[in-house]
Amino acid sequence: MESSYEKKNDVIINESTLSKEKTPVNIAFVTLVSIIVALGGLMFGYDTAVISGAIGFLDERFNLSPSMSGWVVSSILVGAVIGTALGGVLSDGLGRKKTLILSGILFGIGTIGTAIPSSLAILVTARILGGIGVGMSVFLSPLYIAEIAPAHLRGRLGSMSQLAISIGQSLVFIINYYIAEGGSYEWNVEYGWRWMFAIGAIPAAVYAFLMLFVTDTPRWLASKGKKEEALSVLNKINKDVNISQRELKEIENSLNANTSANFREIFKGKNKRPLFIGIVIAFMTQWAGINAIMYYAPEIFKQSGASLGSSFLNTVFMGIVIVLFTLLGLWLMDKAGRRKLFLIGSIGMALALFMIGLTFNLDINSGTWLLIYMLFYLAIFMTTVGPGMWVLLSEIFPTRIRGQAMAISTISLWIGDYLISHSFPVFLREFGGDLTFWFFALGSLLMFAFTYKFIPETRNKTLEQIESIFN
Repeated sequence: MESSYEKKNDVIINESTLSKEKTPVNIAFVTLVSIIVALGGLMFGYDTAVISGAIGFLDERFNLSPSMSGWVVSSILVGAVIGTALGGVLSDGLGRKKTLILSGILFGIGTIGTAIPSSLAILVTARILGGIGVGMSVFLSPLYIAEIAPAHLRGRLGSMSQLAISIGQSLVFIINYYIAEGGSYEWNVEYGWRWMFAIGAIPAAVYAFLMLFVTDTPRWLASKGKKEEALSVLNKINKDVNISQRELKEIENSLNANTSANFREIFKGKNKRPLFIGIVIAFMTQWAGINAIMYYAPEIFKQSGASLGSSFLNTVFMGIVIVLFTLLGLWLMDKAGRRKLFLIGSIGMALALFMIGLTFNLDINSGTWLLIYMLFYLAIFMTTVGPGMWVLLSEIFPTRIRGQAMAISTISLWIGDYLISHSFPVFLREFGGDLTFWFFALGSLLMFAFTYKFIPETRNKTLEQIESIFN
């Protein structure tokens, strides 16, 4: 089944797409740069996984109510909203590279501050500071990759941001498990969670250092009138100088067609439709419950009757599934397409979430079935919606407003993430696991309907061709 959106634009794109796929590209250069930039996702991945291991001990250490526990988990998202708003402006003004370096520095400082607090207020403040760094990096990494990647590789390379998030989550699940198992419960309440947080300074420092050796994107350089620098970067990407010159001309034509870059322009004319898609789809990925599971996994398993050790061990299995199926999504993104993966993924997630709720509804006092359904959910999400969302958000906006428009969409994601993660402990206590996860299943079904109605296919299209879809 195809939407009118998809049918209307296939004729426009097909002929030029075929020539783009045969473009001689310096794959080694593009891949290396994409890997370095994508490492920014490690910071977000680290935070989502580390808090899931630490929050149970923080509840005991600071005697937190369910509402306060939700606030500690979600406070980083307040910083993420600030960081995303700042990141959109800074990335369009100072450049993608400098803003990403700043994100690594802020996350490192925040992580160290989170590991050493003597009070809850200091802990929350440090998490907000680290959230500013997360907010900058999590949307700028795929945006940067989209602006340097050839059309036929953009989905695969753009998905590296999700792969970095997944690797970060997987590694931290393992780290959390060994820290928790390495000491008594009392030791973990006093010191274990501090070590969980402190290790996060390592990827932040490595990321900021590696970004020093990366250039800015040709599209941003061209938008600032730095034509020679933009052409130099394009020559590193392409093996044919003539192709680089032609791409630079396409970029300049796109920029000339969007002469004003003020904030109000984002909400006007041809920009309204992609912005609407970006805001809604980002929010819906959170309504589907992914970060409720990532932030609270050990607590969910304990709710089902699993022991503390088993709860942490189950998260290790989750980490393995996350990485393996993100790799599958990486491979499928440019083969199946974004739209198709969203449609398949939203239905699969709805089924998994319904079954998770059913285990609570039937009062199955075992973590085994819960683990199976949660692994199924993660496998579907990481293959489809997880990488697909970041690729889609990095593609659908015109070059001149891409940073600010993607920032607005990402703020929608953080708002959804905050609402879900802050309210999840209360929902779980007041309504039970069945109604809570069925509520998430509803979000997945609405995502399917929205995708079918509004989202076009962007696979194998240049950014300029995608822009023409919305014109």
